[in-house]
Amino acid sequence: MTTEALRPTPLVPPEASSAGLAAKFFRGLGNPTRVRILQLLLERERTVSELVAETGALQGRLSSHLSCLRWCGFVNSRRQGRQVYYRLTDDRVPRLLSLAEEFLTDHADAVDLCRVIDGKSGSDGRCSGD
Repeated sequence: MTTEALRPTPLVPPEASSAGLAAKFFRGLGNPTRVRILQLLLERERTVSELVAETGALQGRLSSHLSCLRWCGFVNSRRQGRQVYYRLTDDRVPRLLSLAEEFLTDHADAVDLCRVIDGKSGSDGRCSGD
């Protein structure tokens, strides 16, 4: 069997643990540009050009973020002429973003102070109290 045959493809179901899959899900949301894209799509579907203008991201970088969001099932697209429009794929995405905002209303300072997520923890990767 070649190494090509061993590589996972989008058509092969993932073989990750529940926790591993959940962590991968949250990594999909782990970038400010991707979160901003989702926030913008809460209002209405948008073209790539509109998303570039709203986020200030370079088109190539934005396209990479959109690919990630599309692969993870957060958004999908439709082509109309030369324009590609993106929209949210699932009614739960607005609820996820709303829950995050509610959580941050109560815990924004703690999240902001977290250095483990930012990669600024000690060399062992643990919080100072661990």
